[in-house]
Amino acid sequence: MRAFFSIFYKKKYLKGKYFDSKIMGWYWAFRSLRCRIFGENRKIPWPVHPRTLVGNARNIIFDPDSINVFQVPGCYWQAHGATITIGKNCYVAPNVGVITTNHDIYDPSRHVSGKSVVISDSCWIGMNAVILPGVILGPHTVVAAGAVVTKSFEEGYCVIGGIPAKMIKKIEENKEFNEA
Repeated sequence: MRAFFSIFYKKKYLKGKYFDSKIMGWYWAFRSLRCRIFGENRKIPWPVHPRTLVGNARNIIFDPDSINVFQVPGCYWQAHGATITIGKNCYVAPNVGVITTNHDIYDPSRHVSGKSVVISDSCWIGMNAVILPGVILGPHTVVAAGAVVTKSFEEGYCVIGGIPAKMIKKIEENKEFNEA
């Protein structure tokens, strides 16, 4: 399968836990072919959900073990003028927006300079959250649904939420997750 899909996507994105030990990655690659050939995300070198928009894929850096974040409907990844970096084992809910630049408040037809966004390992971003330019989320940061993140939480291990987002609680480091 890797040989077939490498016709459409870069090989470096067809690896990691979703391709090596699960069939899910191959399902995503197949589902994305429609967009790859006819849709908005034609030039994106990795599988993307048909209802997700990726702006300037050259500026998005991610671990293949987080390719799942691009398989969620309604998300907007805008990396203009700066980079978006996504660590390993991250999760994103539907309708999340991650942007690196914004409109000039004095002239909305222009954009201001971009600022990079970093989402560290094991972050979880809830539905309808927005991550604004220049934000750095440290490891194990949970962003509550509907939050607008305007500042960095570089220390990580926390739950943040609200508009603008603020720390709601700290998360214990090195604690194992126990399934019920």
